[in-house]
Amino acid sequence: MSTSALFRFPATLTRTCPVPWLRRLGEKPALLSPGTGVPPVRTAGKKDHPALPSLDESELEEQFVKGHGPGGQATNKTSNCVVLKHVPSGLVVKCHQTRSVDQNRKLAREILRKKVDVFYNGENSLACREKREAEKKKQERKKRAKETLEKKKLLKELWESSRNARERPAGSD
Repeated sequence: MSTSALFRFPATLTRTCPVPWLRRLGEKPALLSPGTGVPPVRTAGKKDHPALPSLDESELEEQFVKGHGPGGQATNKTSNCVVLKHVPSGLVVKCHQTRSVDQNRKLAREILRKKVDVFYNGENSLACREKREAEKKKQERKKRAKETLEKKKLLKELWESSRNARERPAGSD
């Protein structure tokens, strides 16, 4: 068996040479020549949802306040809790999920983006659609479980009736 039969490549292989003086005269580098770019990667399982609305930084008011909750002195004395307000809508988000101010700022902006989407789009917002889809899936699972339970009950009744039918003739003799 030949070596080429062992290795099957989807496209023809091109020679890439990392050292420029070993290339032939007038030859372009293979990685920079047109048509050899990397194809875009598709994410599996992701549905095409419109993106959440972007937040304009000029429309936001940001404050850093002292934390609260468990964690003792480390959280209660540092101002790592982020209060973010969207001025046009009046929505306010308070985020103190981590000890890091930067992470809390990112999380607060993400939460605010979702809330602004719900505020402006209502039932057509991404969060509401995901909630409806989850509820629909839950109802389908519940329906399937109910059907399975009914089938099991019917099967048990058939089994009991067949067992009783077998026992009667033996007892009547």
